[in-house]
Amino acid sequence: MIIDWYPGHMKKARAQIVEMLPTIDLFIEVLDARLPVSSANPLLERLRKDKPCIKVLNKSDLADPTITKAWEAHFDRQQGVKALPLEATDRRNVGLLPKLCRKLVPNRGNKGQRPLRVMIVGIPNVGKSTLINTLAGKKMARVGDKPAITTCPQQIDLRNGLLLSDTPGLLWPVLDDLAGACRLAASGAIGENAYDTTAVALETVSYLCGKYPALLLKRYKLAELPEAATALLEEIGRRRGCLISGGEVDLHRAAELLLRELRSGKIGRISLERPSDFEAASEEAGEE
Repeated sequence: MIIDWYPGHMKKARAQIVEMLPTIDLFIEVLDARLPVSSANPLLERLRKDKPCIKVLNKSDLADPTITKAWEAHFDRQQGVKALPLEATDRRNVGLLPKLCRKLVPNRGNKGQRPLRVMIVGIPNVGKSTLINTLAGKKMARVGDKPAITTCPQQIDLRNGLLLSDTPGLLWPVLDDLAGACRLAASGAIGENAYDTTAVALETVSYLCGKYPALLLKRYKLAELPEAATALLEEIGRRRGCLISGGEVDLHRAAELLLRELRSGKIGRISLERPSDFEAASEEAGEE
């Protein structure tokens, strides 16, 4: 499976971000709480250098709460980083962000001080624009359920001592980590024309079968889970009427249904990545 998606405006956005860096005091990186590693761009980590960063674990209402707590602890151990799980439309929790910004940069943003200049970054369709609108209390940024809505930088005065710079979503030019790219596709961060829907659904259902079997059994009213991912996806399609002439299952429609229900949280609160998996991989790489 090959996933290759890097709209031209992202190249321009990267250059614009580099140009703005000297004026920025703090970064807010919006991540998908269900896949915080795959929804992060290592380029952004290198660009910010030693400037403080708040990693917003957005869509935490869709993620496994136990795993989200583990991710919060994981990020809080990093120098200059603070994690904040939230749901971008929740005004009460989003309201904690300005206070946290001032805490991390205490000499900016308060009365009588210079404005605190914040850059908000993240991959497409992770909820940046929704977060900005909630912070501003009105519609300041375009919002959509498809990636690449924001295509040029914009600056927003929140009128509370914070100046917010919004940027287009940035992905790696080459998604060479196929497992991570598959998780991005499953979450809806990558345009649907860039991947094979059935292949992504099969990888996803295999993961769910191993980590969240009870949720699959309950959602699709199954007595047991077939061992093969294809057989499981076919059974889901059969039970949901994804059929073609002759009673055969339309596997593509079944795949679309599964991914749609995963993204909406109808299957349950699911995390596609766990800190322990990446910490173990990091230790193995160090040993080598």
